[in-house]
Amino acid sequence: MIVFCLLLTAPALAGAWEVQTSGTLAWLRAVYFVDEARGWAVGSKGALLATEDGGRSWTVRRAPTEDTLRDVYFANEATGWLVCDRSIYLLRTKQEPRSYLLRTADGGASWSRVEVTGADVDVLLTRVAFVDDARGWAFGEMGALYATADGGGSWERQVLPTKHLLLGGAFLAAGQGWLVGAGNTILYNPDGGSQWRAGASPVMPATRYNAVSFVGERRGWAVGEGGLVLSTPNGGRSWFKQESNVTVDLSDVKFIDASEGWAVGAEGTIIHTTDGGANWRLEPSGTRHPLERLSVASRTRAWAVGFGGTIVNYANTAATPIPPQLKAPGREQPKERPRRATPATATTR
Repeated sequence: MIVFCLLLTAPALAGAWEVQTSGTLAWLRAVYFVDEARGWAVGSKGALLATEDGGRSWTVRRAPTEDTLRDVYFANEATGWLVCDRSIYLLRTKQEPRSYLLRTADGGASWSRVEVTGADVDVLLTRVAFVDDARGWAFGEMGALYATADGGGSWERQVLPTKHLLLGGAFLAAGQGWLVGAGNTILYNPDGGSQWRAGASPVMPATRYNAVSFVGERRGWAVGEGGLVLSTPNGGRSWFKQESNVTVDLSDVKFIDASEGWAVGAEGTIIHTTDGGANWRLEPSGTRHPLERLSVASRTRAWAVGFGGTIVNYANTAATPIPPQLKAPGREQPKERPRRATPATATTR
């Protein structure tokens, strides 16, 4: 019996979360890793951090703006996007847009401003995601969803059956998508067309979901306030509660495949499942600060960021060290594989 218990628990001891030195006290709002070596973290007052060694060292880059950076996404080592939010107290005129994007084509050496919201100047954007170099989405307040098919050259607002704040999304290359947010909002687009539909939720109308993650076209998970975790087996048409074993707000979720996933949230909370969410296990994070966002680069490497410049890293002690060639500048890398079960899946991060 003793031998059986040791064998049962050994996999859980192979990896652990540790706090990394970020070099900033900014409230970090998002993190994104292109591969196990190269990643970005962004936050308040234009905070922009980069690493080329998996977070062993972070470099504070020159702020491309004084505005809050709410999200970051990189299609590859060169092309990336930032979601920028202006304080309403700094707007000079009522015609100025509250949110905009910044785009880089040279790995963050320079950034250019991209207007998305058009006449919807009051819309606050929260997230951005792309499935390839051309097709992407940005969304946020008032049920606003904007799509581009030309790499951000032009954006078109799509019609959604909600006016609530949108906080999380996942998209596939074929155009299928899922959005979650405030007011018990769970939406799905089953065929890549313009029709978005509401999924059946088992919780109260005022519930807020903060993030969603999908593996393929059918299996998905959403997390939200009060430790809420929902799962869908049918592409978002209907959702069912899972027991997370925590009561704090969960802010982000990422699944590697149909079995293994992570979620993070308030009070430094990190939970992990290896059976599709049938059982969630609380894991020590090394911090009590709220964790906002999560990035998973492989089965053995992940990062979460949050308040006070907090960055925590998961590393499997049995994993092979990062090959030096991954750090070589100019080498083309595949997109983040754990975020999709099929090639070209985008989940906002």
